[in-house]
Amino acid sequence: MSIFDRITTDMKEAMKSQDAQRLSTLRMAKAALMNEQNKRGIDYVLTDEESVKTIQSLVKQRKDSVEQYTAGGREELAAKERAEITVLEAYLPQAATPEEIIAAVDAAVGETGASTMKDMGTVMKAVMEKLQGKSVDGKLVSESVKSKLG
Repeated sequence: MSIFDRITTDMKEAMKSQDAQRLSTLRMAKAALMNEQNKRGIDYVLTDEESVKTIQSLVKQRKDSVEQYTAGGREELAAKERAEITVLEAYLPQAATPEEIIAAVDAAVGETGASTMKDMGTVMKAVMEKLQGKSVDGKLVSESVKSKLG
Protein backbone atom coordinates (compact mmCIF):
# COMPACT_ATOMS: atom_id res chain seq x y z
CA MET A 1 0.00 0.00 0.00
CA SER A 2 1.42 3.39 -0.98
CA ILE A 3 1.90 6.19 1.52
CA PHE A 4 -0.87 8.18 -0.18
CA ASP A 5 -3.27 5.24 0.20
CA ARG A 6 -2.26 4.72 3.85
CA ILE A 7 -2.98 8.38 4.59
CA THR A 8 -6.38 8.14 2.90
CA THR A 9 -7.26 5.00 4.89
CA ASP A 10 -6.06 6.57 8.14
CA MET A 11 -8.13 9.68 7.40
CA LYS A 12 -11.25 7.51 7.26
CA GLU A 13 -10.33 5.89 10.58
CA ALA A 14 -9.73 9.31 12.15
CA MET A 15 -13.17 10.45 10.94
CA LYS A 16 -14.82 7.37 12.45
CA SER A 17 -13.01 7.81 15.77
CA GLN A 18 -13.64 11.58 15.71
CA ASP A 19 -9.96 12.36 16.24
CA ALA A 20 -10.02 15.97 15.00
CA GLN A 21 -6.29 16.67 15.48
CA ARG A 22 -5.18 13.58 13.57
CA LEU A 23 -7.78 14.13 10.84
CA SER A 24 -6.68 17.73 10.34
CA THR A 25 -3.02 16.72 10.06
CA LEU A 26 -3.77 13.89 7.63
CA ARG A 27 -5.91 16.18 5.46
CA MET A 28 -3.05 18.67 5.32
CA ALA A 29 -0.60 15.92 4.37
CA LYS A 30 -2.92 14.55 1.68
CA ALA A 31 -3.39 18.06 0.24
CA ALA A 32 0.39 18.56 0.12
CA LEU A 33 0.83 15.23 -1.67
CA MET A 34 -1.92 16.07 -4.14
CA ASN A 35 -0.35 19.47 -4.82
CA GLU A 36 2.97 17.77 -5.49
CA GLN A 37 1.25 15.33 -7.85
CA ASN A 38 -0.50 18.15 -9.71
CA LYS A 39 2.80 19.97 -10.23
CA ARG A 40 4.03 16.95 -12.19
CA GLY A 41 0.94 16.47 -14.34
CA ILE A 42 -2.63 15.27 -14.22
CA ASP A 43 -1.92 11.55 -14.63
CA TYR A 44 1.25 11.49 -12.54
CA VAL A 45 1.31 9.29 -9.44
CA LEU A 46 3.87 10.05 -6.75
CA THR A 47 6.31 7.32 -5.83
CA ASP A 48 6.74 6.50 -2.15
CA GLU A 49 10.17 8.16 -2.26
CA GLU A 50 8.62 11.41 -3.55
CA SER A 51 5.88 11.15 -0.94
CA VAL A 52 8.48 10.72 1.81
CA LYS A 53 10.32 13.84 0.64
CA THR A 54 7.08 15.82 0.71
CA ILE A 55 6.23 14.61 4.20
CA GLN A 56 9.79 15.31 5.37
CA SER A 57 9.40 18.90 4.21
CA LEU A 58 6.13 19.15 6.15
CA VAL A 59 7.89 17.84 9.28
CA LYS A 60 10.73 20.33 8.78
CA GLN A 61 8.22 23.18 8.49
CA ARG A 62 6.57 22.06 11.72
CA LYS A 63 9.93 21.86 13.54
CA ASP A 64 10.77 25.40 12.41
CA SER A 65 7.37 26.55 13.66
CA VAL A 66 7.95 24.89 17.04
CA GLU A 67 11.21 26.84 17.41
CA GLN A 68 9.49 30.11 16.49
CA TYR A 69 6.51 29.53 18.79
CA THR A 70 8.72 28.48 21.68
CA ALA A 71 10.91 31.56 21.25
CA GLY A 72 7.77 33.71 21.14
CA GLY A 73 6.31 32.18 24.30
CA ARG A 74 3.40 30.50 22.47
CA GLU A 75 3.69 27.06 24.02
CA GLU A 76 0.11 26.02 23.11
CA LEU A 77 0.85 26.53 19.40
CA ALA A 78 4.20 24.74 19.73
CA ALA A 79 2.39 21.77 21.33
CA LYS A 80 -0.05 21.63 18.38
CA GLU A 81 2.86 21.57 15.93
CA ARG A 82 4.59 18.80 17.94
CA ALA A 83 1.41 16.73 17.78
CA GLU A 84 1.34 17.18 13.99
CA ILE A 85 4.99 16.10 13.77
CA THR A 86 4.15 12.91 15.67
CA VAL A 87 1.34 12.07 13.22
CA LEU A 88 3.47 12.82 10.15
CA GLU A 89 6.52 10.87 11.35
CA ALA A 90 4.46 7.67 11.31
CA TYR A 91 4.65 7.82 7.49
CA LEU A 92 8.41 8.31 7.32
CA PRO A 93 11.07 5.60 7.29
CA GLN A 94 12.92 4.87 10.50
CA ALA A 95 15.08 7.80 11.56
CA ALA A 96 18.85 7.45 11.54
CA THR A 97 20.28 7.40 15.04
CA PRO A 98 22.93 9.93 16.08
CA GLU A 99 25.44 7.05 16.18
CA GLU A 100 24.61 6.08 12.58
CA ILE A 101 25.01 9.69 11.50
CA ILE A 102 28.40 10.02 13.20
CA ALA A 103 29.57 6.74 11.66
CA ALA A 104 28.42 7.92 8.20
CA VAL A 105 30.21 11.26 8.68
CA ASP A 106 33.42 9.51 9.72
CA ALA A 107 33.23 7.19 6.72
CA ALA A 108 32.44 10.03 4.31
CA VAL A 109 35.33 12.15 5.58
CA GLY A 110 37.66 9.17 5.15
CA GLU A 111 36.41 8.38 1.64
CA THR A 112 36.46 11.96 0.36
CA GLY A 113 39.73 12.91 2.02
CA ALA A 114 38.08 16.07 3.35
CA SER A 115 40.09 18.12 5.80
CA THR A 116 38.69 21.67 5.79
CA MET A 117 35.32 23.40 5.90
CA LYS A 118 35.65 24.00 2.15
CA ASP A 119 34.94 20.28 1.70
CA MET A 120 31.70 20.39 3.70
CA GLY A 121 29.40 20.17 0.66
CA THR A 122 31.18 17.11 -0.67
CA VAL A 123 31.04 15.40 2.74
CA MET A 124 27.36 16.30 3.24
CA LYS A 125 26.47 14.78 -0.14
CA ALA A 126 28.39 11.58 0.67
CA VAL A 127 26.77 11.30 4.12
CA MET A 128 23.26 11.76 2.73
CA GLU A 129 23.92 9.05 0.12
CA LYS A 130 25.09 6.67 2.86
CA LEU A 131 21.95 7.34 4.92
CA GLN A 132 19.56 7.11 1.99
CA GLY A 133 16.40 5.20 2.83
CA LYS A 134 16.35 6.53 6.38
CA SER A 135 14.81 9.69 7.71
CA VAL A 136 17.70 12.05 8.43
CA ASP A 137 17.82 15.36 10.30
CA GLY A 138 19.95 17.52 7.99
CA LYS A 139 20.70 19.94 10.81
CA LEU A 140 22.23 17.16 12.91
CA VAL A 141 24.27 15.93 9.93
CA SER A 142 25.50 19.45 9.26
CA GLU A 143 26.55 19.93 12.90
CA SER A 144 28.35 16.57 12.90
CA VAL A 145 30.23 17.42 9.69
CA LYS A 146 31.19 20.86 11.06
CA SER A 147 32.52 19.38 14.30
CA LYS A 148 34.50 16.76 12.36
CA LEU A 149 36.01 19.25 9.90
CA GLY A 150 36.28 22.25 12.19
